[in-house]
Amino acid sequence: MAVSMYQISVPIFIRHLTGLTIVIGRAQSLYKEKNLDETTLLTYRFYPDMFSFTRQIQAATDHALACTSLLAGVEPLKHAGDEKSLAELLARIEKTKGFLELVKPEQINGTEDKAVVVKMRDREMNFKGLDLLQNRSLPNFYFHCTTAYDIIRHNGVEIGKRHFMGSP
Repeated sequence: MAVSMYQISVPIFIRHLTGLTIVIGRAQSLYKEKNLDETTLLTYRFYPDMFSFTRQIQAATDHALACTSLLAGVEPLKHAGDEKSLAELLARIEKTKGFLELVKPEQINGTEDKAVVVKMRDREMNFKGLDLLQNRSLPNFYFHCTTAYDIIRHNGVEIGKRHFMGSP
């Protein structure tokens, strides 16, 4: 049985965004219970040249949106990028998932050889659809999801791999 481009993209993005929702929700509960300032989590980074927790979430959602939009040939959902609370990050994730859920398999399937251009600030990168998904979007998406998970865990929230994988 062949695996489709849709199967290896949109459902994976949704599953791991759901995992982020779960771990952020657990962080929210802990920070509220212990009366902690969630800004410490939002701005936390493992090393000075790494993205903050907030930026990790923004990057994960951006990669899911960009890849899906490029493959489907639709205009991506735009976020303001000004989230300042865990609640706002959760809203960003939910909006992203809502957008992804509207994309139909037939919009993504068959895009393995589709020419796509990723526009950066100062350059453009050319890909075929499968190469974009396998060698840019999924690795970046997983990196940012994992780093966000690790930051939450490092900051004392009791979460495990099952939460990362999207199970409560």
